[in-house]
Order: sequence, then structure tokens, then C-alpha cells
Amino acid sequence: MSLRTLPLLFINLGGEMLYILDQRLRAQNIPPDKAKKGKWKNTICLTVMNDIITTMFNKKFMEELFKPQELYSKKALRTVFDRLAHASIMRLNQASMDKLYDLMTMAFKYQVLLCPRPKDILLVTFNHMDAIKDFIRDSPSILNQVDETFRQLIDMYNCLPAGEFQLIRQTLLIFFQDMHIRVSIFLKDKVQNSNGRFVLPTSGPVPWGTEVPGLIRIFSYKGEEVKRVEFQNGGNYVSPLREGSYDLFGDRVLKLGTNMYSVSRSVETHMSGTLKSSASHTKENVAPNPLAKEELNLLAQLMGGMELKKPSSADHIFRLNLFTNDEEEEQAALTRPEELSYKVINIEASEDQERNKELSRIMGEFRSEETLVQNTSKGDDLLALMDGL
Repeated sequence: MSLRTLPLLFINLGGEMLYILDQRLRAQNIPPDKAKKGKWKNTICLTVMNDIITTMFNKKFMEELFKPQELYSKKALRTVFDRLAHASIMRLNQASMDKLYDLMTMAFKYQVLLCPRPKDILLVTFNHMDAIKDFIRDSPSILNQVDETFRQLIDMYNCLPAGEFQLIRQTLLIFFQDMHIRVSIFLKDKVQNSNGRFVLPTSGPVPWGTEVPGLIRIFSYKGEEVKRVEFQNGGNYVSPLREGSYDLFGDRVLKLGTNMYSVSRSVETHMSGTLKSSASHTKENVAPNPLAKEELNLLAQLMGGMELKKPSSADHIFRLNLFTNDEEEEQAALTRPEELSYKVINIEASEDQERNKELSRIMGEFRSEETLVQNTSKGDDLLALMDGL
């Protein structure tokens, strides 16, 4: 397991979330009385995107995220994105949030699987970062936040050896291995089977620095080439034109990680039959785990370290529906297997005493399973943050 995987997972999933929200915000008919006069739909879209991106790239949270650490559990990460999606005036109900998270995870899983070489995961990340910068190109202060994270990515990952990137790729695939949600775009493009598993292509460019398969070279003990044998490679491979840019600006060449929703297309998600039948076997253990302290610390950074937007009386809360209509959304909520629904507690970082008491109770349950240590640790940092809420 690589200790440098979490920033890549968070940023790429966040990028996919922004693609989906941007597409749905522009497609959904938001009632005029919920928005300001003039170009109200565009204004609402910009407001939501700016608020979420500002929260996502909060400096304190990024500092915590970039520390070497193991991946958090699926439930903890889902809670982070539930919190992040509601960092603006937009609201999603449980069914739409489930669908949003399914689309995010399956899109990034597909990108990781199709990367020609492990290091290209960084190019996928840079494609997401480039798109995020384009979303907030007219907001210089937010753009500076994103550029700072971009530089952190370059400093941390550009110098890593190929073996470390292979370990990062394996860590990501282990995280995604039990997720087989069918997505309509992938099914229509015939890159996903009806059981939710992806179809890997046998064509296209080979990884940079390698040759098209089809030739065997035989060398003597002196290191001299003595024979060549050609064979059919079973595919239609070509040499890559050039390597993608790993700088702050440049042509990434690789298209994985770009916005596949830029052309308006209907997107649906479905549980595969295999996934439904095995749901009881993949149910996560709800008991406190050894990483509970670190997971709570991540959530505390989101709750205590971020300046989340509190809608004022002048703002208008509106609900975003990721389904065609409300009836379809309600049906999806009823048919989703209980084992696959994330029981997310929406914790508000406010002065609400009842919520603070509930949060303290939950922390106490986690801490009761661990041996208390006297020296300063992440758990102490967590408690200090929670006390400040």
C-alpha cells in the first residue's frame, strides 16, 4: 500500500464530481424564483462551483491531505464528499448523492485501469486540475488556491520512481475492486459489460518509452543481437506521438481525466446482478477500525479547518436532482440495496449544542476501542479541533 495515494484519489474524484455537477446544473431547470435576475442559471452554476472548489482546495485541508498516510475507508471518504457537495447553496438528497458518488468512482476507476503506464495517473490528475482551473478562471483568488495545490502535486510526484507509481496504481485498484456499478455512458460506448466490469482495449498507443509488440530479439551471451522473430500481437497498437507534459501548463496528450460530460448525454447508473447478489458479502464492518482516529482527523479538518458557506437570507437554497425526474429519484432510493447505501451523518460545523453532543458521543465510541497514549498524537489534534467547533 502506498502512503502517497490519498491526494490523487481525492483530487481525481473531486474533479469528476465537479464535471457531473456542472453538467447537471446547466441541464436542470432551476425555478426562476430561486435565483437572481438576469443570467440566473449561469450565476447559480458559478456560485456553486466556486464555493465547492474553494472548500475542496482549502489550504489547511490540503496540508493534511498531502501528509504520507494510508487511504481512509470508503465510508470516511464518502462522508468527505457528502460534506463537500453541500458546501454551497445546492442540496442533494440521498438517492442523488448515491448516484453522484457512483458516477465519480466508476469514472476514475475506468481511468486508472486504462492508464498506459502507472505514472500516467499523474497526467489524469493534471487533466482534472486543468479543468478545475477552467471552471474558476474568472476568480483569481480561488485560482491561486488551485495553483498552489498544483505545485504541491508537481513537487511531490514528479520525482517519484516508476515502482512507486506502480504501488499507487495497485493501491487505487484495491480501493475500487468491489465497485461494479453500470454506467449508461460506458455501456453505450461498449467499454463496460452488463456485469459492471470494464472492457480493456487491444488497440491504441502503447506506453511512452516502449515499442509496439510484435518483435522478439534474441541476443548472444556477448550481448550481440543474433536473431529476430516477428509475431502477431492480436491488437492494433501504435507508437505514442510524444510524452504528456508534467508541468503546470502544457499538453497532457492523454485524454483520460478530461470532461466526458462536455457533450450533453443522459447518464444513468444501475446495480449489476452480481453486485446485488454479493452485497451482503461486501458489507463494511461498522465497528470502529484501527484507522478511526486518522479518519476522524480528516473529517475534522473539513469541519474545523474550512470556511464553509452559510447561506444568508439573501441566498436561495435549491435542490439538484441527478435523475430525470423526482419519481425516478424516489424509485432509485427504494431499490438500492441497503448494504450499498452509505449511512452518512450530515454534521454541521455550527454552534448547535445538540449536534456537538452527538459528535462527541461518536468520537467517544471510537476512542473507547483504542489504547490512550500520553504523548501528543493526531488524536489529540482531532480533539482540539473538535473542541473548537
